Amino acid sequence: MSDSFRVIESTPLLQSRVFRVERRTIAHDGSTFERDVAVHPGAVSVLAISDNDEVGLLRQYRAPFDEMVLEIPAGTMDVNGEDPLDTAKRELREELGCDASRWRLLGKFKVSPGWTNQVMTMYEARGITVGERQPQGPEERAMKIVWVPISELKETLGRESSNDYSLVVALHRVFGTLFDDD
Repeated sequence: MSDSFRVIESTPLLQSRVFRVERRTIAHDGSTFERDVAVHPGAVSVLAISDNDEVGLLRQYRAPFDEMVLEIPAGTMDVNGEDPLDTAKRELREELGCDASRWRLLGKFKVSPGWTNQVMTMYEARGITVGERQPQGPEERAMKIVWVPISELKETLGRESSNDYSLVVALHRVFGTLFDDD
């Protein structure tokens, strides 16, 4: 078996406001096969932690699930040339209405590499000052902000039917085993 995979053709299938879908033809070991790929510009997420040891969460409507989902501030890198940290700062202001004086990169994660090239760049934000929200779109205008004490996070997340991966990964990156079973 060879490790020589190579995309030899891409055919556009769909163009949306946020992503596009293309059919890629891949050559490997003398033959070809096709995969449909959602091409995404990337996204950021922010774990905001207040000086009072509370985590800023959002309860936001998500159309793919037709339900409200508890998550951390996040957004698409949809401004050409914008640095991921600048996108994170913008999203934190839009969604939580906050600014932060201290930022730490938590990592970059491939969201679902079997069907999309989306990479999530995740940050921790501290030194939080609360200002005015700048929501964009109907979901952001309707979202509810929830500040949860760190001591109550495990219980809060346990009440959810399922949890947003960015929220869970960020909490594990910052707090380690806080959410592992004893």
